[in-house]
Amino acid sequence: KQWYQRRVRGVHAAAVRMALARPVVNVYGIDGTVSTTTTKTPDVFTAPLRPDILNFVHDQMRKNSRQPYAVSGKAGHQHSAESWGTGRAVSRIPRVSGSGTHRSGQGAFGNMCRGGHMFAPTKTWRRWHRRINVQQKRYAMCSAIAATGVPSLVMARGHRVDYIPELPLVVSNEMESLKKTK
Repeated sequence: KQWYQRRVRGVHAAAVRMALARPVVNVYGIDGTVSTTTTKTPDVFTAPLRPDILNFVHDQMRKNSRQPYAVSGKAGHQHSAESWGTGRAVSRIPRVSGSGTHRSGQGAFGNMCRGGHMFAPTKTWRRWHRRINVQQKRYAMCSAIAATGVPSLVMARGHRVDYIPELPLVVSNEMESLKKTK
């Protein structure tokens, strides 16, 4: 058995939706005509279609290209502010000292104050990257390749494959001799 044909999270691989792959595919020439030869479809096109694993792996791998960001450690604390204490019928939040400006007497430092720090300031030591199991990455790759052999799924992605004779499309080795495409 191939590794992707084994049991998957308690569900037997036969119960998992499989790609609709033909056993053989036609080989097309560079002029678009069908040649007399056919070739066996690779086994990867019969791999189970698991969009849940594919989405999970893609989501985790996207996190590995993030750069750390954080607010300044001094943000929201660049005032000389002190609480007025109790007995003044105002809250005990620190207030900007001084007089002669609108800012003096206003609340400071707190996350509920204008110009204060944010709640739970972001830190650069957040866990930005994710480790993904090698088996899961391989499974997701096989599932993605198998999905490219299903025309309805390819069309659902927005690709125009109406005029392509069949998927997967196999072209003869004459293609490598082309120097220009137009």
